[in-house]
Amino acid sequence: MDYGMQLPVQSLSTRFAEPWEAGAGVADLAEVARAADRLGFGYVACCDHVAVPERLAAAIGTTWYDPVATLAYLAGITRRVRLLSHVAIVGLRHPLAVAKQYATLDHLSGGRLVLGVGAGYVREEFEALGVDFARRGAVLDESMDALRAALGPAEFPAYEGELFAFRGLGQQPRPVQRPGPPLWVGGSSPAATRRAALRGDGWLPQGDRRERLPAQIGRIRRLRERAGLAAPFTFGAITEAVYVGEPAWNVGSRTLTGPAEAVAESLREYGAIGVDQVQVRFRSRSRAELLDQMAAFAGEVAPRLG
Repeated sequence: MDYGMQLPVQSLSTRFAEPWEAGAGVADLAEVARAADRLGFGYVACCDHVAVPERLAAAIGTTWYDPVATLAYLAGITRRVRLLSHVAIVGLRHPLAVAKQYATLDHLSGGRLVLGVGAGYVREEFEALGVDFARRGAVLDESMDALRAALGPAEFPAYEGELFAFRGLGQQPRPVQRPGPPLWVGGSSPAATRRAALRGDGWLPQGDRRERLPAQIGRIRRLRERAGLAAPFTFGAITEAVYVGEPAWNVGSRTLTGPAEAVAESLREYGAIGVDQVQVRFRSRSRAELLDQMAAFAGEVAPRLG
């Protein structure tokens, strides 16, 4: 199994950010990304919100770094780690504008972009940007189709749909990856898993515990088989929080802890049910502890994952 991680600092949602991140900054973000690159992590990921309404600010915060700007910055200080938007709410923007940004990112990074996309869930964000919240699923479906065209090899891509149409408009630079960067779909609703199966190159579950994954993976596989889709497809999972070793502090009841082999044995269950890559979130009280956990995972757990 491949493994990656959501970066700290770039989002301060209380759902997953550690307390130390509130006082951290760009230097901390950069050092974690460099460590991921050095240690062999498959990807680093960045979230996306344009603006957060006051009703949600206490729960998810208002700190959400822009994924294109952040990943472009990290592209310049890393060499091999892939750069994942997890997830970009592409329906908030015209697909030609999205393609311009992410094609440039893929070009600048030497072909390391993975474009993770999702429908979004914050009504006020859509309303402020003039996008129909009720139709966000249909908008994302067509946006993905348009992005397939706009991120392809053609300098003058063409697309004709219900919501978007373009022809005879050139965009350079083109992505390094051919036929284009992979599109991974985030979400665990029936609509999201169908979208992943029929339009995506991979699936990023949101909130599914491991016991739910076999049914979800089975559904996506059946949908792809019925549609005659045989191209490679990446199944992902977000693991429980991880702490390699025996913590001397309360890391929470659902955190995987213990010796490297015990952690690896638990994570190997994901591979057994069909998961290709896991996103790991480490418990930590400081940047130093996070870096230590990343090193312990890469050096002691990852070699045992198979």
